[in-house]
Amino acid sequence: MKFMKLGSKPDSFQTDGGYIRFVASELATDMVVNVGDVKFYLHKFPLLSKSARLQKLVAATNDANGDEFHIQDIPGGPAAFEVCAKFCYGMTVTLNAYNVVAARCAAEYLEMYETAGKGNLIYKIDVFLNSSIFRSWKDSIIVLQTTKSLLPWSEELKVVSHCLDSIASKASIDTSKVEWSYTYNRKKIASENGNSPQWNDARKPQMVPKDWWVEDLCELPIDLYKHVIATIKTKGRVSGDVIGEALNAYTLRRLPGFSKGVNQNIDFVKYRSLVETIVWLLPTEKGVVSCSFLLRLLRAAIFLDCGETERNELMRRIAQQLPEATMNDLLIRAPPGEATVFDVDIVQNLVEGFVTHSSQTEPVDNEFLGSRSPKFGPDASKVLVAKLIDCYLAEIAQDPNFPLSKFVNLGETIASFSRPSHDGLYRAIDMYLKEHPGISKSERKRICKLMDCRKLSAEACMHAVQNERLPLRVVVQVLFFEQVRATASAENSTSDLPGSIRALLPGGSHGSSRSTTTNTEEDWDSVPTADDIKALKGELATLRLGSNDSGNEAAKSEVEKVAASRMKGLVMSKIFSKLWSSKERHGEISSSDTSDSHGSVNAEETKSTPSRSRRHSLS
Repeated sequence: MKFMKLGSKPDSFQTDGGYIRFVASELATDMVVNVGDVKFYLHKFPLLSKSARLQKLVAATNDANGDEFHIQDIPGGPAAFEVCAKFCYGMTVTLNAYNVVAARCAAEYLEMYETAGKGNLIYKIDVFLNSSIFRSWKDSIIVLQTTKSLLPWSEELKVVSHCLDSIASKASIDTSKVEWSYTYNRKKIASENGNSPQWNDARKPQMVPKDWWVEDLCELPIDLYKHVIATIKTKGRVSGDVIGEALNAYTLRRLPGFSKGVNQNIDFVKYRSLVETIVWLLPTEKGVVSCSFLLRLLRAAIFLDCGETERNELMRRIAQQLPEATMNDLLIRAPPGEATVFDVDIVQNLVEGFVTHSSQTEPVDNEFLGSRSPKFGPDASKVLVAKLIDCYLAEIAQDPNFPLSKFVNLGETIASFSRPSHDGLYRAIDMYLKEHPGISKSERKRICKLMDCRKLSAEACMHAVQNERLPLRVVVQVLFFEQVRATASAENSTSDLPGSIRALLPGGSHGSSRSTTTNTEEDWDSVPTADDIKALKGELATLRLGSNDSGNEAAKSEVEKVAASRMKGLVMSKIFSKLWSSKERHGEISSSDTSDSHGSVNAEETKSTPSRSRRHSLS
């Protein structure tokens, strides 16, 4: 730390109690100056020779009490006045970063100009500030901190502006020119052990990190920090990612519990101002601040009841960077009094914002994804968001008070996102059904509509066909798509599949126009029993055996016959009668596609279908 010594005489100021200061001298004092609660017994001559203001006070006093003066509004109070008084006496005074601004403001108040005396205090302090303090990194920060209690004097004397410019200039300098001491603890472990490549044999760092200045500025209160960062940004030589790192480090240091959740017992007004200021300081460039940091800021902004402008700005930024987020980032607690544990509406709004942003930008906009998703194409960001929301839904589905409507709404928001697998969504749906066993059949049907059974992996299909929580129609779909996938893989062509199976493929040839609507919606939406599942698997196992043995056209025809004969069982009649009746209602069935085999199947189904009013148990 820089310092300056003034004067050469020994310090002869003494104290009598806590509120009286006097000069030990053979000459009696002839002047009393009251500064706040402290009385100073001094001599007129040394003070009047340096202070124009005291000269005016003495000249203007004519009453009997003419030797006592009151100075209540001097900046810096009794301590600063004592420094000025000692300077007038020629006593030794040491000025440093902690007291120099107070002394400068007090000297200005006392009008200690060169016109009052050559080599006066104001001149000497200004030289010290410009030649030493403002050239020192840490001293400039300390001085800036002291200016806050000396406003507006420190601002009018341009001490604040000089400090800001000094700090901003040093933070913006080329790192190769940084030669002063600074604090940097975040990457210190390897360096302390001597294993870092940044350290040479002389034990000095070879490289200075770009964010070397971040931690030192964390010592500043938020109002001064705001001015410093704004000045740094104005100079335009520091990248947005470094500014973002600075804001992150400052918030972690200054906001209690920011990394794990804001502390309940804090000064709401103080920390609300801090969060709002940080939001205002965020760099305008996209992706330079991590999505995780933005979401933690949003969580704090909601908890501290920050302004709508700040919250909307955070929502907008997060929506643009949503592919970066993690599931834990999205777990924002619901406000007190809400039935649910987490605030799902916030996430719904974020996803909707992401959809809007995606529609307004270029198809390929993965600038912030880096190497996280090299295997994805232009829709990589949508794939990441879809996977993120799948994980989120699986987590919040465990909340017993989580309404199905919000689950479905969030799922439908990302339904248009093309993703290779629906395993994550299936897991979320299964978790919801497990935690909410009392939902109705129609609600089970509604939530299961979010899932595309064709995009389930073999492992997910294996789980689904044994899952007694799923509606029967979903189990049937999973089984058939597994059979279709197995057959298509064996034959490498869906056109060679049995006609009865091709009728089930989306967009493929349709079945007979003759409808056998012998099963009700209730049958299809109900939960399958273990016997139902066992029978379904048995029927498809037979189809697999038939299709695996087919090696030529004749064999394929034989497979169709085998499949048709096996279809006369109860479960298959459910499948076809429901499928064809549904297609007929939607005008999807073409009578020209009718085949003899389909007709025989329908005839058999009509005979073998039991009553609608009861569930079927297969053995």
